[in-house]
Amino acid sequence: MKFTTKLVTAAALLATAGAAFAQKGETVKIAFIDPLSGLMGPVGSNQLKSYQFFADKFSKTNPAGVKFEIVAFDNKLSPAESLNALKAATDQGVRYITQGDGSSVAGALIDAVAKHNERNPGKEIIFLNHSAIDPDFTNSKCNYWHFRFDADTSMKMEALTTFMKDQKDVKKVYLLNQNYSHGHQVAKFAKDLLAQKRPDVQVVGEDLTPLAQVRDFSPYIAKIKAAGADTVITGNWGSDLALMVKAANEGGYTGKFYTYYTGVTGTPTALGKSGAGRVFQVSYNHYNMGGDMGKWQAEYKAKFKDDFYTGSIVHILTALGESMAKAKSTDPVKVAAALEGLKFKSYNGDVEMRKTDHQLQQPLYLTVWQPVDKKFSYSPENTGMTLALVKEFPAYIASTPTSCQMKRP
Repeated sequence: MKFTTKLVTAAALLATAGAAFAQKGETVKIAFIDPLSGLMGPVGSNQLKSYQFFADKFSKTNPAGVKFEIVAFDNKLSPAESLNALKAATDQGVRYITQGDGSSVAGALIDAVAKHNERNPGKEIIFLNHSAIDPDFTNSKCNYWHFRFDADTSMKMEALTTFMKDQKDVKKVYLLNQNYSHGHQVAKFAKDLLAQKRPDVQVVGEDLTPLAQVRDFSPYIAKIKAAGADTVITGNWGSDLALMVKAANEGGYTGKFYTYYTGVTGTPTALGKSGAGRVFQVSYNHYNMGGDMGKWQAEYKAKFKDDFYTGSIVHILTALGESMAKAKSTDPVKVAAALEGLKFKSYNGDVEMRKTDHQLQQPLYLTVWQPVDKKFSYSPENTGMTLALVKEFPAYIASTPTSCQMKRP
């Protein structure tokens, strides 16, 4: 009888151990749905390489023991193309998708993933948002299956205006943004927060430009100069920011730029040696963080002759490994539950996937464009310039409240 009891106990222990590592050795496919062609193609291509680079790296070290595989789809920055890509991915049995270039695309995918999961129990998908930062996605449009690993527009503007309120040379601001939800939100929060923190500042002009369609920004720079603006606030990214700063250089505009994406493909080259001390970026990471980030950047640059800047990819793969180990499964239903409220240590400190709205809480950094020096030595696109740290904002300062009423399955 005792022998039988021991056998049963041993079998139970083995079963428990087996369950704990049930996911070990599994391949987790992640569909990457972003532009790989067109004006924004260089940004998407950089991010695809970044995903592949870190998928290989984290496949060897994640606590769940899984292998990450990236399946790429070129969505041409189109919501319709993205929905086709989502269908192709699900047809291939992919249960995790990632996207970030364009909130218009992200909004379409959030809705499509929610409908898919409602109609296909047992085949649920998780949407891992790396860069689409419309605040509505974690407020009025929040969805259980969507997790955002970048800081949203309101968080970044909260940090940006906290710095700007003490800059006495900021008196007349021009808002130049892309004409879709992200650009609208940048303008909205800039006006609201400046009115609260610096009511003396005048907004002397505002323009919205079609996403990834403008090739000559000189007319906009002429309007900025004519308005007497000493400062431009812009959420533009990719070609829209690179071509804007190029036009500013050529047009002799000497005011300051407060941006979200100066360090992204194309903009460092467009800036070149100009703009020192005048171009600022707010982000959750920067080029001169050192530590693990410094090692990864050096390795990435040596391998691809390119710069790594989408640090949310590291957050995503870290969080997946941690949550799959916690859930003892790769099933998206169990992983989503484990992702909620997940806390982990990352390259930028302690971060938390807020359970209320699935918005990652993390520190933010304000940097300024300047020549490289001994302290800030990383040079994006080999420009001899860098983004040097000006101010760090702890997570509690950059955090913003949410109106999300999460409906859980």
